[in-house]
Amino acid sequence: MTRDGHGDRVTTLAAVTSWLVVFLALSLGCWFVFSQVKFSWGWQAVYAYRTKFVNGWLMTIAVSAAAMVLSLLIGLLTALAQRAPFLPLRYLSRIYMEIIRGTPLLVQILIFFYVVADAFGVNNRYVVGIVILAMFSGAYISEIIRAGIESISESQLESARAIGFTRLQIYRYVIFPQVVRQVLPPLAGQFASLIKDSSLLSIISVNEFTLNAQEVNSFTFSTLESYLPLAIGYLLLTLPISLWTKQLEKKYRYAT
Repeated sequence: MTRDGHGDRVTTLAAVTSWLVVFLALSLGCWFVFSQVKFSWGWQAVYAYRTKFVNGWLMTIAVSAAAMVLSLLIGLLTALAQRAPFLPLRYLSRIYMEIIRGTPLLVQILIFFYVVADAFGVNNRYVVGIVILAMFSGAYISEIIRAGIESISESQLESARAIGFTRLQIYRYVIFPQVVRQVLPPLAGQFASLIKDSSLLSIISVNEFTLNAQEVNSFTFSTLESYLPLAIGYLLLTLPISLWTKQLEKKYRYAT
């Protein structure tokens, strides 16, 4: 075995051992905390509503996925609008971003559902929920994409112009191929945040994970037993994305 191979094996063993120690410590800590809780657990009542948990979890996935696709489109268009030579378009995109990023999502959901959607005659709360989540996330995605575009050196853009590339060709062949690699990790992180933000749609009665957990709690009066599965369910969605984000960061850091 080579020295490098032996070193990699030692590093892997140390990492696995460290994870086991941390997992054991966290497990003992959780066991101690919950063992001190002075009431009897009543999982039977919550288990009877297991289908409601599953349906809510699946609805959260569906709403979050649809909102993420739409937010990517909104974010891309807003990022391009900020670089547009037409000043009113640039100002409009800036106003949109400042309003969205400067106000709480909870307030945005209420105003959009009870005022804007009502004015346009949109009554489908699922559609409204997806749109407002997409608009909220799109403002942050726009900044991610804008930062990626501005990271491209001016010399590359000047070289592209020198060989006769149009503005569209510069974006297609020079900017976008490089930007995609840079924005993937933060976009993955934004998707994890969007999944958690979707819990606020419960205030407009979208039957997602959080609302269903609240309803189970109201039926069974089992607060902890209702909300612990909620936390675990969100972790099952966000933790893989978090790990994937770290892998992307390592991959593209080494690539550069």
